[in-house]
Amino acid sequence: MSLLADNFGYMNTNTHNTLFSILFILLIVYATGCVRSANPDVERGSFFYFQDGYPEVRMSSIGFLSEDDKALINVTTDVVLGSLIYSTIDDVRKAEVTLEIRILEKDGDFSKDIQRSFSVQSDFEGSSTLSQDVFTHDEDIEVQPGRFSVQVSVLDRSSGKASTRESEAIIPDPEKPEINLTTVRLLGKGVEDPDGPFFPITTYTVSSALDSLMFTFQVTNNDMEDPLEVRSRLLKFNSDTTAARPMNYNNYSPSTMPYIGVDMRNPEEIDATTRRLDQPGSVLIDFKYELLNRGNYRFEVETTDENGDRLYKARDFAIKSENYPAVVSPRELAEPLIYLMGRRDHERMMQIEDPDSLKEAIDRFWLSNIGNANQARSVISLYYERVEQANKQFTTFKEGWKTDLGMMYILFGPPWYVDRYLNTMVWSYSYDRTDPRYNYTFERPNMRNEYFPFDNYLLQRNQGYFNVQYRQIQLWLSGGILTTRI
Repeated sequence: MSLLADNFGYMNTNTHNTLFSILFILLIVYATGCVRSANPDVERGSFFYFQDGYPEVRMSSIGFLSEDDKALINVTTDVVLGSLIYSTIDDVRKAEVTLEIRILEKDGDFSKDIQRSFSVQSDFEGSSTLSQDVFTHDEDIEVQPGRFSVQVSVLDRSSGKASTRESEAIIPDPEKPEINLTTVRLLGKGVEDPDGPFFPITTYTVSSALDSLMFTFQVTNNDMEDPLEVRSRLLKFNSDTTAARPMNYNNYSPSTMPYIGVDMRNPEEIDATTRRLDQPGSVLIDFKYELLNRGNYRFEVETTDENGDRLYKARDFAIKSENYPAVVSPRELAEPLIYLMGRRDHERMMQIEDPDSLKEAIDRFWLSNIGNANQARSVISLYYERVEQANKQFTTFKEGWKTDLGMMYILFGPPWYVDRYLNTMVWSYSYDRTDPRYNYTFERPNMRNEYFPFDNYLLQRNQGYFNVQYRQIQLWLSGGILTTRI
């Protein structure tokens, strides 16, 4: 029997010290999740917010005007099925969920509260993090023109735990003769149903399993005598795609892409279109594209208002692997093994194209090192659990497991303590905060801004870390990681 048969995408979430995990995750959320964008005109969707035992929630909100000029906010909420607690009644597994939506006007007194209750059914059995399938609630809520804060709270009634997310929505006033652009909305269509409807994508990351993408936005109050020009562009940003280098290598040079991270000042133009609008009122415009190659992109749209001022909106996104943030396919499982293998051995493994042969090579790697099949399965579960959680906690312009933070998290687990300074973060795995063997410093090359909206923390490498990393790799390859984490 294959070692991966029980572990193919399987993560066991109960191996961490809960207190340290929660404190660490809260620090990461505070640092990376509270600010949606350095530029308020660029929508990036939700990044992953993972907290062990809580519902995983992703949401987006878009304001628009209906055909009869009613002000509406579309609120899309995705709840990860694998993050809920289920009860089995009459052979049916269900989770009971309460969804609350609260809409608050930022510059006025308007508010609206909506509550929905659902019984979510799932056929999945096993670890709570295996299933990345989502239950989606999509609702148009009538409001009035204005700027709003949209808060969504999802309560798992079985655990009594709730997760809350927040977004913004702006709806122009159709009674005012002004030209406006709404937020750009991103939708996708699955390969399995290419003739079906498009569905909203709430996250910054987009699965490569999709068939096509669609961007929609609304131009409002075009009542000028001259036609209105609306210009759009699809851009691709050059970015680092490499896995983190070993701890004992030299630090990244400031001129290299791993140090820069992503170059958002010099994008490659994939497509450019200009549309002329003759009719007044509100016009809904959409652009459709076949699925793009993996990378970081922006779809942007702009026009000029009646005063000659530029109006601009954009939607950033990244195409990731098919099952992201989970790792399920043989190639997804093989890639993160670079932290346990020699680079040449890993390159040879990644040259295997047949999925079954690659899966067999992964099995041989684990079993040839650990020896005991049952122990190997436990190590595999722990390793890929770490990979998935790294994806959920550290995703930026590249996969979370590829970042320096992700590498350290996978090899060593969550830190005991996190000290944060202006541009520096220190992870400690010891009560002795001065011991260099158990305390690691990360530097952030760039503060967040319009041209660098990500936190790209880089480990301060040291040749003395060779023995530290070697010892940690041996714990994984011998199975000792199950009893001695660091």
